[in-house]
Amino acid sequence: MNSKLLRWILLSLVLQCSMFNAQCSKCLAQFNTDRLVMIGRSALYYEDYVLSIQYFNQAISMKPWLYEPWFFRGVAKFYLDDFRGAESDCSEAIERNPYVVSAYELRGLCRINQKKYHEAVQDYDRALRYNPDNQGLWHNRILCLIQEKNYDLALAQIDTMSARWSKYARAYAMQAEVYLLKQDTARAVKSLDKSLEIDPYDGGIWAERAVISLARQKWKEGEEFLTKSIHLMPKHPGNYINRAMARFNQNNLRGAMADYDTALDLDPNNFLGHYNRGLLRAQVGDDNRGIEDFDFVLKLEPDNIMALFNRALLLEQTGNLRAAIRDYSKVIEEYPNFWFGLQHRASCYRRLGNNKQAELDEFRILKAQMDKRFGKQPRLSKKQMRKRSDIDPDKYNQLVVADEQEVEHEYKSDYRGRVQNRKTDASLQPMYGLTFVRPQNVIKTDTPFENSVDAFNQASGSHTVYLSCEQPSVDEGRMKRTFEYIDSLSTLIDNTKTTQKVAPLLLLRAIAYGSIQNFDNAIDDLSICLQIDSTSSLAYWQRAVCQAKINEFNASEGTNVDLKTANVLGDLSDAIKLAPHNAYLYYNRGNLYAQRSDYNRAISDYSQALTLNQALAEAWYNRGLVKIFAKHIDEGIEDLSKAGELGLYQAYSVIKKYRDK
Repeated sequence: MNSKLLRWILLSLVLQCSMFNAQCSKCLAQFNTDRLVMIGRSALYYEDYVLSIQYFNQAISMKPWLYEPWFFRGVAKFYLDDFRGAESDCSEAIERNPYVVSAYELRGLCRINQKKYHEAVQDYDRALRYNPDNQGLWHNRILCLIQEKNYDLALAQIDTMSARWSKYARAYAMQAEVYLLKQDTARAVKSLDKSLEIDPYDGGIWAERAVISLARQKWKEGEEFLTKSIHLMPKHPGNYINRAMARFNQNNLRGAMADYDTALDLDPNNFLGHYNRGLLRAQVGDDNRGIEDFDFVLKLEPDNIMALFNRALLLEQTGNLRAAIRDYSKVIEEYPNFWFGLQHRASCYRRLGNNKQAELDEFRILKAQMDKRFGKQPRLSKKQMRKRSDIDPDKYNQLVVADEQEVEHEYKSDYRGRVQNRKTDASLQPMYGLTFVRPQNVIKTDTPFENSVDAFNQASGSHTVYLSCEQPSVDEGRMKRTFEYIDSLSTLIDNTKTTQKVAPLLLLRAIAYGSIQNFDNAIDDLSICLQIDSTSSLAYWQRAVCQAKINEFNASEGTNVDLKTANVLGDLSDAIKLAPHNAYLYYNRGNLYAQRSDYNRAISDYSQALTLNQALAEAWYNRGLVKIFAKHIDEGIEDLSKAGELGLYQAYSVIKKYRDK
């Protein structure tokens, strides 16, 4: 394309924008605000919360009377755990439009996280006035009433909810919780049994049922219920802690120890797990590792008398007498008449040859407890537990239970969860695209390389372009630098007179736009770039990636994206024609086919990508998943194993999941 034609294209674009501004400046301002909100929502979808807030800030400054930017900024703050800021933004949104149910729902969740349950109930009351059939709102309001100890009203609303949704199992579970709080265990059991009859696959309800059995000292029954809960909720440490208690009371020490080990693998800072495992280790003679558990407990609670005394016993047992005396002395200082502690300290003093101190302790013992027999350490007390707040030193050898077995409340929300909650271990690895950020992966040390990208870097001499399948979040500093870079590129483009120099500048600006989630502007630049140079495989490639990102967001909004998906497929196919040895293009097209459940074509493209690049771990991973989806389990596991070998360690959890099946 010659320079005259290029100048004509650019001039026509400028004239069109000028005419549009002159004819409808007000509409343009509205369009800009809508565009900012849409880009912000896209950033929100991709969990780039800081970046999304900046876009909503701009929209608010332009149109402060619109409720949407206030509301969505509140959503971003909510995911950043800024519950007070999110509540404030929701209030601003409600002031501008008091009929949006989502604003009340989100503000209710913000208030719940601040323990402002009464205000949350008010929000749910208002939301239900506009949307009385929203089951989640009823659910959350009842939980707030329970927190407020308004049990009678909670039961009345549960009755209403059960009449409206007779097959909603959690309603009966909440009813059981209220009955337990009202000390009516019989009714609680009846409600939980009804809940499990409706939904036997709710692990939380099985756990609640087990708590009642343990309170009644029905250890075997409690263990059975907890085993069912663990089958459905294998990552919940509290279930293992409780099952260990049930097993211990049935003399199954090995099983109890295994449960404590698993609980601490899941929650390394669990107090009850470390304390009780320390007691069990002392019971079976594993003294040194018992000391390690009590060391950990005392890091959490340095003044815990019971842990100090148990550690002292183990230190004495292992011959560390001076350390044992140190711990015994702290306990005796707190409880001067604790004769069992005095006896053990006297024994340590005598073994060290300090007979004078030993005799002083022994005299205090004789004076206080003439009729007590001592000298033998009692065994770990069976079928006796003490509450965590009970610090009677005579109960030092009893397992600890929580003061109250609280039910964990699960509030209902339609908001898209955090990445660790929404991405299952059976989701495809993302497409590869162009970025200015070097991939950061401590496992995979090699930076992805492709000849066409390297050639572009050498020719442009500007920002280095990298390949990555993950788009990193943008902090405020990087965002500011990106906007400045876009401005500098825009100036260069305006001042450039030759097509040879404009095309790479447009590609760079498109990559910059993509890094701040402005995919529409990126696509505009890439389309002009392709009008100038229709042989640019990088432009086709990046335009496909940007459109795929837009499609994913639009699909989440309920928009039909079939036609736009065809555009992505077309761009990737054109790029492959221009660069038939680019493994990443085949990988991306394989992803597109996989998303459309066209597994045979997806496997074919992944295989071609691996023919070109055997080290492309993501292709092994995705091909493995697609083979599993196509019911070729063994072949899929073989591919996943290769992906794990190359550094994608999440492949191993997927292997375990499907191998078990």
